[in-house]
Amino acid sequence: MTFVVTSACIDVKDTACLGECPVDCIYEGVRKLYINPNECIDCGACESACPVDAIMSVRLVPRAEAEFVVDEARFFTTILPGRDAPVGDPGGAGRVGPIRADTPFVAGYGR
Repeated sequence: MTFVVTSACIDVKDTACLGECPVDCIYEGVRKLYINPNECIDCGACESACPVDAIMSVRLVPRAEAEFVVDEARFFTTILPGRDAPVGDPGGAGRVGPIRADTPFVAGYGR
């Protein structure tokens, strides 16, 4: 995984990055957006499009935000609340639309 969406996206979800992603690998949860690490081609278009600087390379994620690196992958590999199966790698966010769920970490973040 090269890029991750961090806490600055929570409850903001400015979706400017969605239109810049050439492979449609940014999925919408309830409180934040998530980049699918298996579908991302590491182009960086999303990072420069994010007006709140929530998207960054995993190499630049501050220690205080490190859990977001793990949690980004978790969004796609675990069964989220209210769902019957993991999101997985559906081949583009447009195919599935908003997920309408978050990981427990994000759902409870800052609350």
